[in-house]
Amino acid sequence: MQQMLSRKASFNSHGEDSSYFLGWKEYEKNPYHEHHNPSGIIQMGLAENQLSFDLLESWLAKNANVAHFKEDRGGSSSSLSSSLFRELALFQDYRGLPAFKKELAALMGEIRGNKVRYDPNKLVLTAGATAANETLMFCLAEPGEAFLIPTPYYPGFDRDVKWRTEVQLVPVHCSSSNQFRLTSLALEEAHKRALKQKLKVKGVLITNPTNPLGTTMSKDELNHLLDFAISKKIHIVSDEIYSGTVFDSPGFIGITQALLNHKKVRVGNDIWNRIHIVYSLSKDLGLPGFRVGMIYSENEAIISAATKMSSFGLVSSQTQFLLSNILGEKNFRKLYMKENQKRLKERHDMMVSGLKSAGISCLKSNAGLFCWVDMRHLLCSNTFEAEKELWEKIISEAKLNLSPGSSCHCSEPGWFRVCFANMSTETLSVAMQRIKAFADATCKADQISYQQALYSSQKSSLNKW
Repeated sequence: MQQMLSRKASFNSHGEDSSYFLGWKEYEKNPYHEHHNPSGIIQMGLAENQLSFDLLESWLAKNANVAHFKEDRGGSSSSLSSSLFRELALFQDYRGLPAFKKELAALMGEIRGNKVRYDPNKLVLTAGATAANETLMFCLAEPGEAFLIPTPYYPGFDRDVKWRTEVQLVPVHCSSSNQFRLTSLALEEAHKRALKQKLKVKGVLITNPTNPLGTTMSKDELNHLLDFAISKKIHIVSDEIYSGTVFDSPGFIGITQALLNHKKVRVGNDIWNRIHIVYSLSKDLGLPGFRVGMIYSENEAIISAATKMSSFGLVSSQTQFLLSNILGEKNFRKLYMKENQKRLKERHDMMVSGLKSAGISCLKSNAGLFCWVDMRHLLCSNTFEAEKELWEKIISEAKLNLSPGSSCHCSEPGWFRVCFANMSTETLSVAMQRIKAFADATCKADQISYQQALYSSQKSSLNKW
């Protein structure tokens, strides 16, 4: 049957056999529900922001005309409102609605403290960040060419940037010894490794804030990256979809701001044409179902090619109209971002505290919808086999779906990405109770096993005498 398919359709690099996706499948078989299925699996492997829906729903309730695709012509009565349904339902220019692109560019600037301004004309709309990353790979690399990517990294990149493009990803191994920070040495080592594999390196793909670490990249890290890209004459793709989720210091420094502050770079230098940003509203506004992503670049050729490619994955006109109105209300936009960040911090602190009571620590983080959790002390050995065994036990016994570090290509076993923003406070409390009970039981079992081994050893020694 497979012979009837194209090579692309049978190309086995989608990544769905990763434990990241397998955990989702286990959850879907037995999903937790507070009342209907309290013994089910709690989904902590999904980086979804459900903390501020009430703010958006409140805005929609107060602006019913917009929700019904009506245009207010200066009054509150229905007679002064005209329907835009027909206009929005008919054919639209694939470049996108100018009003929406304008508000999206303004939001990006605000998130960066208005230290950077973005030109709406250099922005390409895509059906989510997934499409944006894949489109950039199609524009920047040929099949078999490579991008370097710091580890640990988002497991979905193996699907998003490799499956259809056949671009290779070469890991830049980062270590817990320096909190997984990116170094010049790690970049150089990855580049040498790629060349040994006879791969042509076209660029570096980063996430900032980082997924799965939940940290913002420092000025030093960004400067290391820029120096490296300048010296190798390669591209940087900076996925900044979590830029509005920064809830603690240090603040967010985007790649554009880092470039503006770089001592060796002036506006107009060639490196500007090799910097490309990916953004979406999936994380900051919690709207992954709306499929709103974008590419921003100073490179006119990239913008032209990406715009043409975007016709295969457009954002609906109705979505653009609705969001341009929501984002266009500046006071609401600022209030939402501020309140959402406050709620993220509260939820983050709740989970960190719950894990601490279970004897589990996390990498110190200040952004995102997850924590990078250290469970190395729960491993029976320092191997990825032991990590897989622990992950399977957590799913089957604790009934929690976490993402193991191996699915994120972490080079050290025992780390897990644990999400906290896709559930209620009550559900998170249940999850923390479960993880504590599991950790306590595991540590107790390890202690008994150790004591039994010690007793056997002592008994064997006595028998010799």
